[in-house]
Parts: sequence; structure tokens; C-alpha cells
Amino acid sequence: MARPNSFRTRLLAWYDTHARKLPWRAAPQATKPRHPYRVWLSEIMLQQTRVAAVVDRYREFLRRFPTVQKLASAREASVLAAWSGLGYYRRARLLHAAAKIIVYDLGGQFPATAEQWRALPGIGRYTSAAIASIAFGEAIAVVDGNVERVLQRVSGQRLAGQELWGAADHLLDRKRPGDFNQAMMELGATVCTPRAPACLTCPLVKLCTTRGEMPRSAKAPRQKKREIHCALDHRSRAKGGGEREVLLVQRSRDARLMAGMWELPTIASPLNLTNNDHAQPAFTLRHSITVTDYTVQVWSSAAPAEVRGEVRGRWIATGQLGQVALTGLARKILRKAGLIATSTRRARTGCALSS
Repeated sequence: MARPNSFRTRLLAWYDTHARKLPWRAAPQATKPRHPYRVWLSEIMLQQTRVAAVVDRYREFLRRFPTVQKLASAREASVLAAWSGLGYYRRARLLHAAAKIIVYDLGGQFPATAEQWRALPGIGRYTSAAIASIAFGEAIAVVDGNVERVLQRVSGQRLAGQELWGAADHLLDRKRPGDFNQAMMELGATVCTPRAPACLTCPLVKLCTTRGEMPRSAKAPRQKKREIHCALDHRSRAKGGGEREVLLVQRSRDARLMAGMWELPTIASPLNLTNNDHAQPAFTLRHSITVTDYTVQVWSSAAPAEVRGEVRGRWIATGQLGQVALTGLARKILRKAGLIATSTRRARTGCALSS
């Protein structure tokens, strides 16, 4: 492993100059740490989600829930609506549950250590360490995908498990733990990238054993392909035109994926919508989640009678869609159909396909 003092000096000097300006991040070497609520929120949003997809959602979420007290007192449906487009909605539910514990059980006082944070719903080893180091200056290292890649390339070893955490702790700058942890993640996200790392601009290149991509230990899983069909059933709210409304279906409250979220009705076959064998979908979307590529055919037609009659189905005015906890793919389809304003922020994930 690289010499710790040289590693810290080079990394932090680079971070002080090149750190991206992000709404949840304090300036390097800031004397006033970031508020724990904002750090916590950003860390939950960034789990399994790209920074570019989080920035606008983070600002909008804070506008609607500027304090942990506001979040704790909100209805779950409102929280899910604000989260819509980020995917992995279990994160939002656990965030909401943890906010209630902080407000009602802890008297509004945030935990100050990683160990205390881990006692809350939705907080694991990485997240607790990130919040405690960034918001409270606790000298504790973090390991996420970016940090793991940096450590493995610098050492030239396939580190895993406790070895990774031990290596991160060995290098940690205990005077600036929050900045150091963010610098490690920043380096992995912007320079030491999964493909074609920018080694010539890396501040650690002279300390790095690999100086490039490590040989892959296993082949990446092949992408699976699937096709699904959605019914886009919409109508005018009143005779003579005016605002439109669209038929949406709410997923079961005990569904394993995206419980309680609203989506377009899915159908087994377009033959369920029309007797015309030559009918064409209104449009087609591509959607990818993990190792599956979906082709989503959207049919502008009345949903089957059994769908229209479902208890969970509801006609919702297009002007109210921004307040509804839509799945990401539902939002994408409604935007494509012109039923949601194109200025609506771009969603990232999909319909009944992710949690």
C-alpha cells in the first residue's frame, strides 16, 4: 500500500482545488461542517444513483421538506412523490421512518457517531461512516464502490471485505476525515473511473501500482432482454376539452417492489386492448435496469375492462401528477405523451421494474 502521509497530502491538495461544487457539499477545509440532515439526505439519495440524477431532486426535496421535523410530520405519500424519479423507493420509506425516530424519540437531536447512526432504519456501515465523518468530523473511513476501486488500483490487489475497510482506515487523514472521505469518492467518480481512468491527471499516479485498469476477474453478466406493454388511457375531464386526466394503477401496499407507487396499467398483450392485429403502439421506450434491457411499448387505448374496474385504479388530473408518487417509467411515459410538462425534471428509473 502507498505511503500514508504522501497519499493524504497529494489527495487532499487535489481535492482542495478540483472538488465539484455540489449543493450538499461544504467547500474543502470549511470551518463550519454541513448540517447533518443535508448530509444524511444526500447520502441516501446517492445510494445506487448517479450524482447528475440527484442534484435537482435534492434541491426539490429540501424545498418541500427543509428540516427533519417537516419530513417526520409529512405523509408517506408526499415523501414518495418528492422521491419519484430516483427509484429504489425503499430508501425513501426508511428515510421517513428514521426522521420520525430522530424527531419523536430523540427529541430532534441527530446522532453524532457512526455507531449511533447505524441504529436508525436504512443506515448501514458506509452511510453511517460518511455522515459521521462529514457532518461531525469523526475519524472513521468509508468504503463505497469508488473508494474500493481506488484502493484496489493503488495497491494492485483484489482487496475485499474487511481488508478494504482496513486499508481505507490506514490511509485516512484523521485531521480532515470528512474531506478525505469525500476526496476518495471524488477521485473514483471523476478520475479513477471504472473504464478508461484518467491516470495522467491523477494526483496519486506516482503512488499507484496499477496505473490503469486491473484485469477483470470475471466476465460481466450478459444483458437480458424483455418486452412489456403499458396502456396509456387518458381523457378530457369535462366536455369540450380542457384539462385531461389519466388512468393510473396503484401498486399493492405489500408489494415487494415499489409498494404504493402509481404506474400505468401493464398488460400481457396488446390483443387485450384491440382486436386489430395490425394496430401499432403509440410509441416505444427503451429502459434498462441492472442486467435487463426492457422494450416498453405504450398503447394509447382504453385499458381492459378488468383494469378499469380495479379498486387500485384511479383517474388523476394531469395538473396533479406532480404531487403523485409516480414510478420513474410512468413519469417518463407521461412526459413523452405530453401529459407532464417537458420542464419536469428527468427521472432515472422505471415502472414496476425496480424497488
